[in-house]
Amino acid sequence: MPDSSIPRTEAGPEPVNAPQTPIQPTVNPAAGSGAKGTEPMRAILLVVLGVACLSCSDVTAKYLARTLPPVEIAWMRYVVFTALVMPLALRGGSLRVLKTTRPGLQVVRGLGMLGSALFFIMAMQHLPLAEAAAISFVSPVFVTALSILLLKETVGIRRWVALLVGLAGVIIVIRPGADGFQAASLLPILTAFSWALGLVATRKMTVQENPLTTMVWSALTGLIVLTVLLPLHAAWPTPWEMLLGAFIGLIYTLAQWLLILAYRQGEASVLAPFTYVQLIWSTALGFLVFGAVPDHWTFAGTGVIIASGLYTAHRERMRAQQRRAADA
Repeated sequence: MPDSSIPRTEAGPEPVNAPQTPIQPTVNPAAGSGAKGTEPMRAILLVVLGVACLSCSDVTAKYLARTLPPVEIAWMRYVVFTALVMPLALRGGSLRVLKTTRPGLQVVRGLGMLGSALFFIMAMQHLPLAEAAAISFVSPVFVTALSILLLKETVGIRRWVALLVGLAGVIIVIRPGADGFQAASLLPILTAFSWALGLVATRKMTVQENPLTTMVWSALTGLIVLTVLLPLHAAWPTPWEMLLGAFIGLIYTLAQWLLILAYRQGEASVLAPFTYVQLIWSTALGFLVFGAVPDHWTFAGTGVIIASGLYTAHRERMRAQQRRAADA
């Protein structure tokens, strides 16, 4: 995931999977962390470990995708994720955590997160992990576009230029019209769009929403939809495949937990550039497990995408500093 700005963050983070890009906590997007006592170095380390876990989840999912349908792989991940989240939500036997003032937006967010996970697993059936991850980092373009349409945000010319440069990087990786182009390259783009939809839905929800409530709604929404689809896309897994499916759920949940901790301890604008470490993890794991070496076009396009993302993160940090100065 995605996110990407965090790209591909559960409830309060979910991730630009993005590619999954990481996830951002359910907080007021206008206010960075900005709290005294933040620990940027620890937060950065948590982000690096979190995206490493996401990459481990992705490479395991790609391995399983050789024999199991993507819907079944995503279902196994959501089963484990829900099983780990629900005991936290139901502590004391109360269902109060399920209460939300924005049920429609919670479902939209859940569907966005589900689409991000499912499209990315489908993409990995056909594309090298590094290439799929790089393309999915186009999510900031969709976040910006949806923020203008749905949140009525104002975007300056420099941010648009940076996002268009990132989009150019994706085009370099995909190379439409070239002999090496694959229609499957569109799947990471759908991953990025789904992730962006979920992130914008998160921003649109009131800041009073409990992050655990958002996490539970996302988990249950994805699990219900996948359970309905499962009979149409199921294959009987071997014990080894079930074990790997459980590992995907565990490592994915660990990733979300690490990212939530990170974004509680550091500012989003500071941490966002470090989510691009996921591309390094994905490239390394893709080589170690599958022997896949990205071509020079993928490296070039990835470099452009990262440069665009770093500049965007820098601009966001500058804007956050200006807001704090104005408030002071």
